[in-house]
Amino acid sequence: MTSDIDLHVGKRLRRRRRLLGLTQQALGDQVGIRFQQIQKYECGANRVSASRLFELSEALSVPVQHFYEGLSEHDPITGTPKRDVLAPDILSKKETMDLVRAYYSMGEMPRKHLLDLAKSLEATARAAKMARKMALKTTLTAHG
Repeated sequence: MTSDIDLHVGKRLRRRRRLLGLTQQALGDQVGIRFQQIQKYECGANRVSASRLFELSEALSVPVQHFYEGLSEHDPITGTPKRDVLAPDILSKKETMDLVRAYYSMGEMPRKHLLDLAKSLEATARAAKMARKMALKTTLTAHG
């Protein structure tokens, strides 16, 4: 029987494989198993052994702990909730993967400019959201 941890590891496996543009067949060939086994790992139907997880991490060029990242939404030292936790499915969206691939296909300077632009747009969106909240609060206070 598999657990939520097995599902999480499977999702992280799928995300990394897709990010690298590998098929289940190609990844299976690299670690010496059939693509059906990769499917079972990715959907959490089968548990990944420690040795297989190590082989997969080598094939996907990530440390083993990559598959466990995001399991806890709390800081392991302080126990406080992490502020920058992404939505669990954000990295499995095609749009996100396309954006990441395009980003890493650019040179260093265009990537830096794009990142600066994205951060600027995020700050603008955050300020606009805060202004809307304040306006709503003012409106509710005036009519309440």
